[in-house]
Amino acid sequence: MRLISIDELDRTLSALPEVPRVVSPGGGASPLALLDALDSRLDRWNLFCVNAPEGVPAREGVTHETVFLGPGSRAAGRVRYFPVPLSTASLLFATSCPPDVVVLHTTTPRNHVVSMGLEVQLMASAVENARRRGVPVIAQINPRMPFTRGDAVLADDVIDLAVEVDEPLIPVPPVQLDDEVMSIGELVASRVADGATIQIGIGKIPDAAAHGLRARHNLRVWTGMITDAAMDLDRAGALVPRRQMTGSSVLGSQELYEWADDNPRIRLLRCEKTNNPASIAALPSFVSIHSALQVDLFGQVNASRFGDRIYSGTAGSTDFQAGAMHSAGGQSLVALRSRHRDASTIIGQLSGPATYSQPTAVITENGVAELLYHHEAEQAERLIERAAHPDVREELRAQARRHGLL
Repeated sequence: MRLISIDELDRTLSALPEVPRVVSPGGGASPLALLDALDSRLDRWNLFCVNAPEGVPAREGVTHETVFLGPGSRAAGRVRYFPVPLSTASLLFATSCPPDVVVLHTTTPRNHVVSMGLEVQLMASAVENARRRGVPVIAQINPRMPFTRGDAVLADDVIDLAVEVDEPLIPVPPVQLDDEVMSIGELVASRVADGATIQIGIGKIPDAAAHGLRARHNLRVWTGMITDAAMDLDRAGALVPRRQMTGSSVLGSQELYEWADDNPRIRLLRCEKTNNPASIAALPSFVSIHSALQVDLFGQVNASRFGDRIYSGTAGSTDFQAGAMHSAGGQSLVALRSRHRDASTIIGQLSGPATYSQPTAVITENGVAELLYHHEAEQAERLIERAAHPDVREELRAQARRHGLL
């Protein structure tokens, strides 16, 4: 690893293709200063980034490539979305998305190693692919980056160039939990027994579910994203003492980032491991907790699109859903409000692609609709009577009859 100034990047960038592909971490780990420096020196380029935050380059000459859109990609003028689950997304680097340069956001070196801190996800595979292809790996080293263990740790000699940048990490603002969301969270929590392994994400409903789980004991965390919810459960004594929490990234508050620093309880692995459905299935009583945009009367779940527009993506939802369904005593739970901006989220039939189908149960503020092992008519009836808002139930019954479900 050779330490350089940002101004010294020009020589390395001059050897890149005309429209290079830059692979970067996303979320709180995005190396914004380094990406801005690249953007000021490249006319057109492709940015491959999972969950790109606000502030990443998004001008006309930058094409975003991703398997999951963050707010930075939603703001971009041009996006290539790859509907690939995170468990296999690293294969993109060996096929349709070979990197021309890999950028990292790491800790300062210690004993000839660095930590990728807040995000491993696809970045360990990206670094390996870059080494095989002989393309540069450039790190933004930041004294504020927390040191995390597992696949986050890299020998510093796999990094070609490094720039020192002391900049704040990107936090996620706290959300306010209203009574409706809290009631959904309580219903979700009621499904989780002591000793279960949970996958829980970020947002209002996962936070509300975590609040309801504080009274549990000996829970285990195996997830894609370690969030404030996991930290709160640990502090509440709900988790198995001294057992590591496994994820592929950390995203949340500044307090979470400080808690994660040098925390032996946190283990970050590449998502080929965390999201492998077989590995998830091997964990007994695994409960996958996901939100969604819509659920239709056939049990199909839309967690990705607003109409024809991609909003987020598949990411790890299909991996965890499949793994949970094959876990002994496992459950795949979908939790959402029954209405969004006065429109029902329980609908007759999806108009576009389904993210996945047939979860164990769908949970709204109105109740729990058990779907697993029930025939289509029973599923539709349960979704109408136990999940849908009362104001739309008659219309949904009419739609169910038109679809031959009732």
